Amino acid sequence: MWNSRLRRGLSAAGCSGFVWLAGCGGGGGDGPPPFVPPGGDLRVTTLGATLASPWSLAFLPDGRMLVTQRGGSLVIVRADGSAVDAAVSGVPAVNSAGQGGLLDVALDPDFASTGAVFLSYSEDGPGGSGTALARARLVGNELRDLAVIWRQQPKVASGIHYGARIVFRPDKTLYLAVGERGQDSPSAPTALYAQNPAVTLGKVLRLNRDGSIPAGNPVFAAGAASGLWSLGHRNPQGAALRPGGSELWVAEHGPQGGDELNRIRAGANYGWPLRSYGCPYGAPVGDACRVGGGTHAPDFEEPASYWVPTSTAPSGMAFYDGDRFPDWRGQVFVGALAGRTLWRLQLDAAGNVLAREPVPEVQALGQRIRDVRQGPDGWLYLLSDEGRILRLERAG
Repeated sequence: MWNSRLRRGLSAAGCSGFVWLAGCGGGGGDGPPPFVPPGGDLRVTTLGATLASPWSLAFLPDGRMLVTQRGGSLVIVRADGSAVDAAVSGVPAVNSAGQGGLLDVALDPDFASTGAVFLSYSEDGPGGSGTALARARLVGNELRDLAVIWRQQPKVASGIHYGARIVFRPDKTLYLAVGERGQDSPSAPTALYAQNPAVTLGKVLRLNRDGSIPAGNPVFAAGAASGLWSLGHRNPQGAALRPGGSELWVAEHGPQGGDELNRIRAGANYGWPLRSYGCPYGAPVGDACRVGGGTHAPDFEEPASYWVPTSTAPSGMAFYDGDRFPDWRGQVFVGALAGRTLWRLQLDAAGNVLAREPVPEVQALGQRIRDVRQGPDGWLYLLSDEGRILRLERAG
């Protein structure tokens, strides 16, 4: 079932369907490598809980799911996914206009003893709105002692490109990936917020759990904002650690095409808005309009993979390291909003992306996939903008 759908041609896919990634942001050699099937037919089970614009999911130690809803509510879903178990009080006020709202949620690495959860969201303030990061203790169905530990600066009058994914490293520091708030235009790159190290728009940051700055962050130019890890990002909607270390990978939206999967290196620059394999909005579909010619190197980091000529709008992502699909260990799964699918990407030991394809069983549902998480049971759990929790599992 799986193999019969694998080899869709590069010309038909336009680097968007199944591809061996020579010329589409990774790969090499004389032909496509084997794209390992999971060892049995797949199915997608739609769980019973109905949600309102869910954005992120974190599994509690008892198997229940902590889910953010973009409108500003945080709920706990039963472990079997059948229904919402409880609403959580004490959530910070959010600006839910445009793409804003209550966004990512992550548990403290020491949650069993601290009960701490971390939330990213869009908040109002002087000049407009911006991404914020808060920490609070989850006690029963209540958030207590909520403290804002980081705020994006400057705030701007925009309702788009907030980011904002939270990923903990093994050393218990965290990465926070945030967008450039729609301030950078490849047609008129003048302000260059994502390129400016003095502001925190279009950046990946590394912070301690109290918002302070850990030792070992890269050094940028004098006057740089505190906590920067990398710059030149447009709108990172997915982030995850590659198993076995502290290596962060980020999925981010391009303009018209040019969505990227990036391997994040300390101090690196990913090019936005000076380079993109995408085109300014409204340009004829093709490659002649690529921003800055498309190719990032040698001035900027090349993406590990990218989508052209149109956008798939990548969202939440997860590396798989479970036991249910042993042949998938080390592969990365990326949700897609415009693409309405789940992408599976195969990496080699060095981190090169060899191949990718949409998972047919998910694509057939036609839902906008907002988040991807590996569950404690080893299955893959997906949140959709249609308000459902989906479980990707083996049939039978």
